[in-house]
Amino acid sequence: MQNQKRAVLSWIVFVFLAVCTASAHSAPLKVDASKSSVSAVFKQIGVPIETKFTKFSAQIDYDAAKPQNAKAVVDIDIVSFDLGDPDYNQEVQKKEWFNGAQFPKANFTAGKIAPSGAGKLEVSGKLTIKGKTADVTFLLNVKKEGAAHIFEGSLPIKRLAFSIGDGTWKDTSVVADEVIIKFRIVGTQ
Repeated sequence: MQNQKRAVLSWIVFVFLAVCTASAHSAPLKVDASKSSVSAVFKQIGVPIETKFTKFSAQIDYDAAKPQNAKAVVDIDIVSFDLGDPDYNQEVQKKEWFNGAQFPKANFTAGKIAPSGAGKLEVSGKLTIKGKTADVTFLLNVKKEGAAHIFEGSLPIKRLAFSIGDGTWKDTSVVADEVIIKFRIVGTQ
């Protein structure tokens, strides 16, 4: 009888802990692609150009009360890079640039997210483009509008570190090495 009481009590404690643990995890946000964007800004012959990626996906688990527990993964469809001209779009998919046939996706996976002041998070993780992975850190602005969580930020990178622009395109006087990846992700629970 005593063993049965202990077993029942143990079961109740187990169920209680399981429910508490499950409720402590944030639910994944549903990303609204129509309100979200990913773009790249670079200079060509000294003139700033902003382009966009028309296809990407993001998986974000976020609880504003516990931002340090957040998780984020963003996949960008490289073939969706849009310079506004079909010929240019085709050119940047070649091996010297993105090599979209061999490397169709770029990926960012957050490794650490920490509060960094009101409405800001410091995000560290791994960015993979064209088969090359680099550790990156950037500030992320977070705000809530109604039911939506809005994540905005920019990530400066060096294109040559990812072999974007091989051969004669390594000349940074034509296309600058500095690129800023800008993003705005809107998600609801």
